[in-house]
Amino acid sequence: MHRLPDDLLSRLLSEDLPHGDLTTHLLKIGGAAGVMTFASRGAMVVACIEEAARIIELAGAKATLHAASGDWAEDKRPLLTAEGPAECLLAGWKVAQTLVEQASGIASAVRRMVDAAQAGGGATIACTRKSFPGTRAISLKAVLAGGGVPHRLGLSDTILLFPEHRAFIGGDLSSYLLRLRQGAPEKKIVAEAASFEDALLLAEAGVDVLQLEKFPPELVEKLVQSLAGFSPRPVIAAAGGVNAKNAEAYARAGAQVLVTSAPYNAPPAEVQVRIFPRQA
Repeated sequence: MHRLPDDLLSRLLSEDLPHGDLTTHLLKIGGAAGVMTFASRGAMVVACIEEAARIIELAGAKATLHAASGDWAEDKRPLLTAEGPAECLLAGWKVAQTLVEQASGIASAVRRMVDAAQAGGGATIACTRKSFPGTRAISLKAVLAGGGVPHRLGLSDTILLFPEHRAFIGGDLSSYLLRLRQGAPEKKIVAEAASFEDALLLAEAGVDVLQLEKFPPELVEKLVQSLAGFSPRPVIAAAGGVNAKNAEAYARAGAQVLVTSAPYNAPPAEVQVRIFPRQA
């Protein structure tokens, strides 16, 4: 799994340590040799543990990994061990811990949705770009660790036709779908439908993916049945209010993709950190 760049991790570290650690400086314990351990507190999907190790290294200590992003960790599983001067361990401590806790909370929530969708027959969990601004790279790694995929990385990489776009366009639907296909022939056309009738209209016009906004599972199932004779049939993506509680129902209804932002609101996982002097 990819690793986040040092410039991002250095910014996280410098935000917490703009001018040194005043407490450690005044106590004059910075040079003491120490050990720091990270372990899971409760079961979790691990995410961004590699970045936590790198933050500790950027702070001046040496880190050894005992887990990888995407691993399932039972309670009290060792995740990381670090050794070095106390000032370095204390400098990297909270930034690294918080990063793993937040990212692992997202990853664990994604895994719960993946499992729920599998119980309903299977569907891809696609997380939107609606993570908190400035955290997209971290959130994306967490989503991948949990077994999900990005819905879209940003406005530049996919075509997603919203009703808000259509409000500005004159002419019939087929004419501007043709414009999209001719302008970017290598791209799939995804279109959001706000009603059952609109979904049928978009399907007949030939969109590649129908994104059903706030359709209940029973309406998704009705639409899937109505499109049974289409060839090729558009991919059905359920969006809006999709979460771990209803993922199974949406998968059973025939949705192939579950578009969600819910994991970004998951509570953080818990990581137990111990710091102590290294024995001679």
